Amino acid sequence: MTVSARSELASPAGANSADRVYTPRRAARVLLVDAAGRVLLFEGFDPARPGHRYWFTPGGGLDPGEAPAVGAARELAEETGLRLDPVELGELVWSDATEFSFDGVWYRQEQDFFLVRVETWRVDTTGFNDIERRSIADHRWWLPTELVASGDRFYPPELPALLTRLGLSTTAGQGGAPC
Repeated sequence: MTVSARSELASPAGANSADRVYTPRRAARVLLVDAAGRVLLFEGFDPARPGHRYWFTPGGGLDPGEAPAVGAARELAEETGLRLDPVELGELVWSDATEFSFDGVWYRQEQDFFLVRVETWRVDTTGFNDIERRSIADHRWWLPTELVASGDRFYPPELPALLTRLGLSTTAGQGGAPC
């Protein structure tokens, strides 16, 4: 497993990093990959900065005391309709720490990533909570090469390299039981 730390470069006008107060947050995320080697990403935006659009993986904040695999499975079900037992997520494939602003609050988030392969999946977003309904505009399945060529902002920024390291650019056509 690889671990990284970084900060989001885009910050609200006038914000000085020395003056920021960070809210700590733990999160679990899922790299949901289909048989064609595409990863599912959601297009979202910060309600405080609607023009700041970006693509990100399914997942989100952990409840107090919640294990990462349990939280990742819960978030995956809420955001995509795919229900898995947490044990089906397997081992963590990557962890990182990031700092970002969302809706006027600065967060310092430690997050764990799991890899789940599916043959295909029709995303069901009826489980979105209120903030997700207000800040997620779309979803799309992306090939790693499409991410790089898109010019779009995506998180984590290391996503194409991570997918390549995990061998996902060569998984097209392989069957897909969750790993």
